[in-house]
Amino acid sequence: VFGAAGAGTTRGPRSRARRGRNATIRIELDLSECAFGATRELTVDTAVVCPTCSGEGTAPGTHPATCDVCAGRGEISQVRRSFLGQMMTTQPCPACSGFGTVLPRPCPECDGDGRVRTRRTMKVRIPAGVEDGTHIQLAGEGETGPGGGPPGDLFLEVVQQPHPIFERQGDDLHCTLTIPMAAAALGATVSVESLDGPSDVDIRPGTQSGQVLPLYGLGVKHLSGNGRGDLVIHVTVETPTRLDAEQEKLLRDLAKLRGEESPPGKFQPGQQGFFSRLRDAFNGR
Repeated sequence: VFGAAGAGTTRGPRSRARRGRNATIRIELDLSECAFGATRELTVDTAVVCPTCSGEGTAPGTHPATCDVCAGRGEISQVRRSFLGQMMTTQPCPACSGFGTVLPRPCPECDGDGRVRTRRTMKVRIPAGVEDGTHIQLAGEGETGPGGGPPGDLFLEVVQQPHPIFERQGDDLHCTLTIPMAAAALGATVSVESLDGPSDVDIRPGTQSGQVLPLYGLGVKHLSGNGRGDLVIHVTVETPTRLDAEQEKLLRDLAKLRGEESPPGKFQPGQQGFFSRLRDAFNGR
């Protein structure tokens, strides 16, 4: 029974050609390249098929020979006696490491591995809309496998470099626009930077700090689909800190006209000051 079971587990010789490993390299891109895509030329250090033996692993003019120990089966069987009877065990052939063949004369360039390491240059297309951490799979561009086996895949890991103006949130871009107090009060048209070049933005009279001005369709292209995100401008009103005598007089005259010489503070509805809360606490005891 045990002999029959052991004989049924024969696997045969395994191939010398095996699939190559996957490789991952990091590629740094600026925001514009991530938004619109780019073509990059990369130099990779990888394993390729040995040009001398074409992946066979043998010296020129020779070929792999059948293993004399296992007769090409790649495994050997042994019969052992035990108190249960005869047991047959099968294990890879130690002479050929389970390949069923041996290399009488290994290739002098690759030492029988069937591949050599070299540097190669390739052009890759980066799709529009990638972001920091995106992995791009290039099928069949990885390392060639041992014995001239098929290559693995190459993965590009995108590293997006910081931008001096824009902060990316998904496919939207955010930036801060600082405008003078007079422009916020009177309104103005200002030029702002975008990935497409300068764009004019209308500042409405009475604009306050913290207001948001969206410029639709000026963000990053969508990676899977058409269209683009938006450019979101956050307005900050700049209050002057140094005034000359004439400027100070003009502002005081304006404050007098508006009745703002001693402007009262404004509380949000439903909020109380510290002393009011303290008084209510004592009254409730």
